[in-house]
Amino acid sequence: MMLGKYFKKTVFRKEHTADGVVPEAPQGILKKCNACKGAIFTEDVKRNLYICPKCGNYFRVHAYRRIEFLLDDGSFEEWDQGMTAGNPLGFPGYEEKVRALQERTGLTEAVVTGKGRINGMETVIGVCDGRFMMASMGEAVGEKITRAVERATKLSLPVILFACSGGARMQEGIVSLMQMAKTSAALKRHSDAGLLYVSVLTDPTTGGVTASWAMLGDIILAEPHALIGFAGPRVIEQTIGQKLPKGFQRAEFLVEHGFVDRILPREEAKEVLAEILRMHGKRAEGMASGGGDLMKNSVPEENGKELQKEETAAESVKALAEETENTETSRDGQEKSLRGEKEETEWENLRKSSAWDCVQKARKKDRPVGGDYIRELFPDFIEFHGDRLYGDDAAIIGGIASFDGTPVTVIAEAKGADTKENIRRNFGMPSPEGYRKALRLMKQAEKFHRPVICLVDTPGAFCGMEAEERGQGEAIARNLYEMSALKTPVLSIVISEGGSGGALALAVADEVWMMQNAIYSILSPEGFASILWKDGKRAPEAAEVMKLTAGDLKELGIVEEIVEEPGEFTVDTMPVVCEELRGKILRFLEKYEKMDGEELVEERYRRFRDM
Repeated sequence: MMLGKYFKKTVFRKEHTADGVVPEAPQGILKKCNACKGAIFTEDVKRNLYICPKCGNYFRVHAYRRIEFLLDDGSFEEWDQGMTAGNPLGFPGYEEKVRALQERTGLTEAVVTGKGRINGMETVIGVCDGRFMMASMGEAVGEKITRAVERATKLSLPVILFACSGGARMQEGIVSLMQMAKTSAALKRHSDAGLLYVSVLTDPTTGGVTASWAMLGDIILAEPHALIGFAGPRVIEQTIGQKLPKGFQRAEFLVEHGFVDRILPREEAKEVLAEILRMHGKRAEGMASGGGDLMKNSVPEENGKELQKEETAAESVKALAEETENTETSRDGQEKSLRGEKEETEWENLRKSSAWDCVQKARKKDRPVGGDYIRELFPDFIEFHGDRLYGDDAAIIGGIASFDGTPVTVIAEAKGADTKENIRRNFGMPSPEGYRKALRLMKQAEKFHRPVICLVDTPGAFCGMEAEERGQGEAIARNLYEMSALKTPVLSIVISEGGSGGALALAVADEVWMMQNAIYSILSPEGFASILWKDGKRAPEAAEVMKLTAGDLKELGIVEEIVEEPGEFTVDTMPVVCEELRGKILRFLEKYEKMDGEELVEERYRRFRDM
């Protein structure tokens, strides 16, 4: 009886926003999930990262609790803890409301900022707390975020900000509005310093926060089903006089429309953020790295002589290795000469084989596609979505990975492994937003000095009315223009079909390679025959005339490398091919990472200027 009485008193505590009723972390022993309506124990929810154990509904997380389960134990150092809001407009009752919230929540303001470590990697972090005036952004919130970003810039640290906000704080009027500009300007300076900013959007992220720091991340992540938008759903419905569709302005909607890189389930947050930090190369001070400067600094002074002996021994071993290498130079030269003769014979045979055979092999349904290469060569690949302008094009996959310890950006034109996937990926024919997504990721790679590896496989850019409406030609042209001057190494590999400008948009590179049976041409043989001879049936003849095979194009100086294939090239036989490809890519990286940005751009310009 007593439990029933307690349940009645505690179960219906809810908080309202412009979007209606939203979940808040349960208080007391027992609550009811306002999604599935099931009775749940508070401790079960806390142990489950504030997720309903019955239906998976996300509750809001208090700022300090989020910091607790994200950061390494004992690593958090809070900044500007005592900063509180002023009352610039002299708004009646505002100061009293702030004091009451401070007493109830234990917070001084709606955001907690500071520095900590995630899996040993140091980062600046800021977390909004919706209990404090719906984490609306007034002067104190804007100031705390700005100071955190400024300190991160001085310390050369990445920034991770967790947004949760109803927008600008009405009680502070125009002063609140100015925080949008202030925080954005601080993030621009942080970005210009070449530093990483990750924005994580939680429920809800709206108004002036959405229109400033929340949407400016190099990488933007969002919790499942989070409400994200500038104007709230109720305001939109009242303005247009229509009911909004289900899922409108939710996180998944934002991914589909190109504004969020990926959904971040709460249980994966620490691991995903750690991987992103790792690939951007910032290691925590004092972290055991297995070598390098950190290990050198830890050598006690009294061991100096012993260390000197070890260094001397190491120098002797190096000298012996160099001597051995010199004695083998002539033998290597002979082997290379024999290999060269063998390659010439192979390419001569390739030139004698039918170009139409290559076309058929390049189009085989069981031939490996871009996603297969990514899985084989880049097992830690993290995919990012969207062009930040209109949408996400499944015909292009893009993201970051590490390759033999080197962070790289990987972009692939993607066909499907079956009909269903081919339809989803538009048979590898990108739309403008696909090329814009690729360019966004390439520019991001340039900022962080990551080499770019492009896998080219398309019959051509999508030819459709909507593609023309959204600027297909401009999108391709912009890629050619920007790629020509990227100050980071770029490698493009034609893995199957390289069709026209749709392929070239990912192939303005320092080097272009081709798989042995890939093709690369001005358009399809069928199109060539139709235009020149008014007879598409003469496609096999056109293929011979077009010089579209790997052997032809190497002879013309269009490509630098040809990667051999087995007789039957499928997903089952590709590991051996990728092993060879891995070695070639390592040599490419070793060669081009030695060049500075200006030298890379000049060499790339010369490559195309001489064609």
